[in-house]
Amino acid sequence: MTDKRVALGRTGLTAKRLGFGGIPLQRVEEAEAVEVVCHALRQGIDFIDTARAYTTSERRIGLALKETGKKVVLASKSADRTADGIRAEVDKSLKDLQVDFIHLYQCHFVKDEAAYAQIIGPGGALEGLKKAREEGLIGHIGLTSHSLDVLKTVVQDGHFETIMACFGILEPKAREEVFPLARDRGMGILAMKPFAGGVLDQAELALKYSFSEPGVLVLAGVEHKYLFDQNWAVFQGQWSLDDADNQAIEALRQEFDKSFCRRCDYCQPCTEDIPIQVVLGLPSQVKRMGHEILTRSPRKDALEKARNCSECGECMARCPYDLPIPDLLKERIRWADELLASI
Repeated sequence: MTDKRVALGRTGLTAKRLGFGGIPLQRVEEAEAVEVVCHALRQGIDFIDTARAYTTSERRIGLALKETGKKVVLASKSADRTADGIRAEVDKSLKDLQVDFIHLYQCHFVKDEAAYAQIIGPGGALEGLKKAREEGLIGHIGLTSHSLDVLKTVVQDGHFETIMACFGILEPKAREEVFPLARDRGMGILAMKPFAGGVLDQAELALKYSFSEPGVLVLAGVEHKYLFDQNWAVFQGQWSLDDADNQAIEALRQEFDKSFCRRCDYCQPCTEDIPIQVVLGLPSQVKRMGHEILTRSPRKDALEKARNCSECGECMARCPYDLPIPDLLKERIRWADELLASI
C-alpha cells in the first residue's frame, strides 16, 4: 500500500502526505474559515501551512487550533528579506497563530537569484530565521519559490532544510529538475499548487497525480468543508493512475498548453515593465483571494501596465512555452474589466 505519511528530509518532522494550505481562508467569513480548519483537524490533518501574506489566515488557523486543542506540524512564511524584518514577522506569526513555537518557517516567494542573494547575504532573512531558531521560536528553516532555477540553486547551496515548489499536472518539471537533487541532499519537499492555482477543477485526478511522486507533502488549500472532504477522500483512497487517468492528464495538458503561465519569468524584462505572470495569473488569484484584489496594488497597477503593451514580441521570443502573451494579456484585461463592471 502506498505510504500515506512523509518525512520532511532530515528535519525529523513527519506528517500525512496531504497538508492543509491556508491561502483560501481569506475568502470567507471568519466563522466559516475557523470551522473549516476545525473540521480538517478533526478528520486527521496534521500539517498546516500558512503565511504572513495571507492576511487573516494565520489568525483563523490560530483560533481553530485553540478551539480543537489539536497538535499539528505548523508552517508559516514571510516575504521579508531582511534579518530584523523577518525576525519581527516570526513574532507576529506566533501571536496570530496563538502558539509559542512554529515547526517550519520559510522565506516566501523567492522570485529570482537577486532576492535569494539578499536572503542569504549579510543582514538577510536567513540570518534572522537562524536567530529565531536559536531563541527556540522556530524549529526549521525552508524556502518557497515558483522558479525551478532558483530552487536548484537553493538545493545546491544547502542553506535551507526544506523547499516548496509548484508541482502538478500542468507543472510537472520539478519532478525531474529539482526533487531528485533535494532528496540527495536530505531536504524536505513540499508541493504547492496541485490544482495549478485553481485552474484545474478535477480534484481527484490532480491530487492523485501529485501523490504519485513519493516523498512529497502535497498542500491543498480549501475554504469550504465539502472541498476538504473531497480532497480527504482522495487522500484516503488509492493513488494509482490508470490508462483513463493518463489520457485525461494528457488532454488537460493539451488544453492549457498555450494558455497557462508557468510563472517562470523567462519572458522578462518587459519593454513596458509589465509583470506578465501577475496579469496572466489574475483569474486564479481572484478565485483564491476574491475580486477585491483587482482594485488594489499590485494587481491594479499590473493591469494598468498591461494596457500599455506595445506587442513588440520580445516576451514571446523568450517564452519557452510559446505562449501568445500579447493576446493573453488582452484577454485578461477584458476579463478583469467585465468582472469589475459587473460588481
